[in-house]
Amino acid sequence: MVLLPDPVWPVVVLAVISLVDGVLCLRPVPFIAQCFDDVGFPRRCWWVASPIKFAAAAGLVAGIWVPGLGVLTVACLVLYFVVAIAMHVRARDFGRNLFLNATGMLVVCVATLVFSFLV
Repeated sequence: MVLLPDPVWPVVVLAVISLVDGVLCLRPVPFIAQCFDDVGFPRRCWWVASPIKFAAAAGLVAGIWVPGLGVLTVACLVLYFVVAIAMHVRARDFGRNLFLNATGMLVVCVATLVFSFLV
C-alpha cells in the first residue's frame, strides 16, 4: 500500500463527487430527501450529511500531499457506503437508491482505493 495516491485523478474525481453531493445535501434535493426518509434517517440529523461530505472532499484533496490522509479518507468513505447499504437493506429499500446510488458510490470508492493506493 502507498500513502500518496498514484494515479491522482481517481481521488480528484471522488473529491468532486463528494463536494457536489455535499452541496446537494445542504438543503436536500428531493431525491436525497426521499432517500433519507426511505431509510428512516431522522430529519433532525439530516444536517450532518453535508459536513461529512465536505470533510471527505477536503480529506481527499489534502491527501494528495499529506501521506496517509487520502487512503484513510477513502477507507472511511467505503465504510460510510457500507453503512448506507446496510441502512437500505434494513429498511427493505431495494430500489434505485440502493442499487444505483449507494452501491454505485461504494464501487467508485473501492475502485479509487484499489487503483490509487493498493495497485
